[in-house]
Amino acid sequence: MTDGRPAPDQEALSRIDTTVPHSARIWNYWMGGKDNYEVDRLAGDAYRETAPNIETMARASRQYLIRTVTFVAGELGIRQFLDIGTGLPTYDNTHQVAQRMAPESRIVYADNDPLVLRHAQALLTSTPEGITEYVDADLHEPEKILEAAGRILDFDQPVALMLMGILGHIQDYEEAQSIVRRLQAALCPGSYFVHYDSTDTDEELKRAQQGYDDTGAIPYVLRSPEQIAAYYEGLELLEPGIVSCPLWRPEPGTTPKPTDVYGGVARKP
Repeated sequence: MTDGRPAPDQEALSRIDTTVPHSARIWNYWMGGKDNYEVDRLAGDAYRETAPNIETMARASRQYLIRTVTFVAGELGIRQFLDIGTGLPTYDNTHQVAQRMAPESRIVYADNDPLVLRHAQALLTSTPEGITEYVDADLHEPEKILEAAGRILDFDQPVALMLMGILGHIQDYEEAQSIVRRLQAALCPGSYFVHYDSTDTDEELKRAQQGYDDTGAIPYVLRSPEQIAAYYEGLELLEPGIVSCPLWRPEPGTTPKPTDVYGGVARKP
């Protein structure tokens, strides 16, 4: 850069705080990834001591993403995806699953985490027929996300809006509801809402989350199944509805065990 400003990658690196655990990096650790720091691994281990099933939940959530995107791209024929709060790349990310089903698919990721920004190039791999793009944007400002995504996606055609495990980071529930409504309002009829979040139905998980929040990291709010269901109001829920993620259209021949992460897929009428 000739104007003295840091290159984008350097700027992103300068914003990474390695003294405080971060949920995206801890999730990456639980998923077996390498994009995390000691502070994240320590926090992840402490969380797991209180809630031993957390790694199972993390991996089940990724399998849920794979199944939902496969279904939406394959059986429903959706070719545009807006994945907000994507986190760090691990395996079978949204663009890989969607473009495996339909190479011409267009995917826009949105996140404001500096480590995700640093690894954006890994997300930006695409089939020649399709497009994969990354937007550095904050979920608190949905209109900015929609404006940036609109340069790639055609909102006059169906889009799959994906909010996977991110709404718990919006501490105020009314704001979370407002964000969901504003994003859904931008979708045309025939679009889909794909979502999951962790619930407050398990005491071990609640204690583990409180311990994590007490570290000074960005907190995550566990919400009731009823609060999560409200995100889908006005939409047409597909079978089997809002369920524990492993129970959403499991692979034939499997015997999934439910976890405290709930989600569903719904159509905008």
